[in-house]
Amino acid sequence: MSLLISILITFLVIILVLYLIQRLPLDGRTRQIAQIVIIIIGVISLLKYLAVF
Repeated sequence: MSLLISILITFLVIILVLYLIQRLPLDGRTRQIAQIVIIIIGVISLLKYLAVF
């Protein structure tokens, strides 16, 4: 059960950070790069919870 809660919290944090990046006054290219970096970090952390790494 704690694994499921950890995955859910990680997913919600990723969504929150992506939302906050959208709110920042950045140009389109910088915003896109930041979103890609956050998504990659999020996927890696989710894979760690699933014991892939």
